[in-house]
Amino acid sequence: MNIIVADDERLAMENMLSLLRKLEPNAVITGFTETDDVFEYIENNHVDIAFLDIEMGEYNGIELAKKCKDIAPYLNIIFVTGYSEYMIDAFRLHASGYLVKPVRSADLKAELDNLRHPPEYKPKCRIRIQTFGFFEVFVDSVPLKFTRTKCKECLAYLIDRRGARVTYAELAAVLWEDCAYDQAMQNNTQKIVSDLAKTLREMDLEKLIIRSRQDIAVDTTLVDCDYYAVLEGDMARLNTFMGEYMSNYSWAEFTVGELIRLKEEMKGGKSEWL
Repeated sequence: MNIIVADDERLAMENMLSLLRKLEPNAVITGFTETDDVFEYIENNHVDIAFLDIEMGEYNGIELAKKCKDIAPYLNIIFVTGYSEYMIDAFRLHASGYLVKPVRSADLKAELDNLRHPPEYKPKCRIRIQTFGFFEVFVDSVPLKFTRTKCKECLAYLIDRRGARVTYAELAAVLWEDCAYDQAMQNNTQKIVSDLAKTLREMDLEKLIIRSRQDIAVDTTLVDCDYYAVLEGDMARLNTFMGEYMSNYSWAEFTVGELIRLKEEMKGGKSEWL
């Protein structure tokens, strides 16, 4: 599900983003303070829900909603305002809902549960990988539990390598940094891989990793990953990148630079999150 929030008051916009991310952790949620950015985003991305402030600079929320509806007729528009006098005009536009500031989480959830045009969510696959911010793995929308933190880091590195085969010596260097790759270290690395494979097997996901005696890789076709989606040109996913990538791990800093350059190119050289 793709959700946008438009409010020219940045603090109000960020508060809505925070509430929405708690209620819809699997959604792509993006905030805007400028109306032109809203129009451009809706023109280039499928958006399910738009939370619009009634007072937005040169446009009021009603005018903004009309233009958004012209672009996306089945867009669920929910007005958010500190005033109630616009309510009749809002519902003449067949808005999905109307929230009065300060927005309460319970009221927001009620609007999300009763959309005029409920989105049809069809997950690409069982496994969703979150790399922006902290690394997390979700299976059927439930966080995957790892037996060891090194098992989680092992999978994170394989995801970062995007299907490239990784030798056990390289994997050991990542997991234990500068430790010598002797027989004991080789055994420790193989034990981590075996424990990871067991965790995946218990979830009927054993095909996610491809192993041989010398190396290991991940099957990228089996995951829905924000990083991979961005590399394929998904602007909605790119907007969720706020300068942090697999913040759990120091070795991930190399990829952060790649993502920053990509976002600067897409945004005309502006690093607006730094």
